[in-house]
Amino acid sequence: MSTMTRLTAFTHGSLRFDVLDAGPADADDTVLLLHGFPQTSASWEPVAARLHEAGLRTLAPDQRGYSPGARPTGRRAYRVEHLVDDAAALVESSGAGSVHVVGHDWGAVVAWALAAHRPELVRTVTGVSVPHPAAFLRAMYAGPQLPHSWYMVAFQLPWLPERLLADETRFAAILRRTGASREQAARDAAAISPAPTGPLNWYRALPLAAPGYTGRPVQRPSLQVWSDGDGFITRAAVENNERFVHAPYRLVVLSGVSHWIPDEAPDELAELVVEHVRG
Repeated sequence: MSTMTRLTAFTHGSLRFDVLDAGPADADDTVLLLHGFPQTSASWEPVAARLHEAGLRTLAPDQRGYSPGARPTGRRAYRVEHLVDDAAALVESSGAGSVHVVGHDWGAVVAWALAAHRPELVRTVTGVSVPHPAAFLRAMYAGPQLPHSWYMVAFQLPWLPERLLADETRFAAILRRTGASREQAARDAAAISPAPTGPLNWYRALPLAAPGYTGRPVQRPSLQVWSDGDGFITRAAVENNERFVHAPYRLVVLSGVSHWIPDEAPDELAELVVEHVRG
């Protein structure tokens, strides 16, 4: 059994990240939970509670741009390579040795890339909503994904997206129209409105990723969880996913659930993760 150190924060270079380290301290398995946009580690609380009941330890960080101590300036600081290195630094700091990584939305992009580039740190991968980035890009260029990703282009604009996200009431109303509950929308808008530039820079740094970085296949057992009520990610994008996983792979589709799976369907998602980890 690996020696596990309880964390409230970890560092990567000059950056300091907040992290929720919870569940049984003597757990044999640790699950790394990576949030997406525009959320924080709080989005994982319903799922994490169920994973703890199953005997799993969880690590849920507030990622780059979200943690107050990890908000570097300039979009280059938010390239995917840096986001993956942040996650790797947390795994190495945790004493877990290797983890089962679960990512939702942008967190799924980091999860797939972490497994591809640092496989020694990853035992299994679960992508929630968003598939392997190469599968997503394939659907963008040769499928129906592009119209669903219009906001990724809009976020490239200067200052205007910041103005929208800083208006807590207006942004919460937008989130509700995407399927978020009133409570979830208020929580996420309140968390991001004071400092929206870092989270937006994840999108602005997309053109700056190292050539080929996001195309490397994953060689770890992988689970993709997608929901048919997702207004951002198309079925075509997740159906491309299997070709970028060179290991046992499974796709599960949740019916009648929006993009916000961890909040909306925590029981189903936690059950799937536990099955994947134990399987």
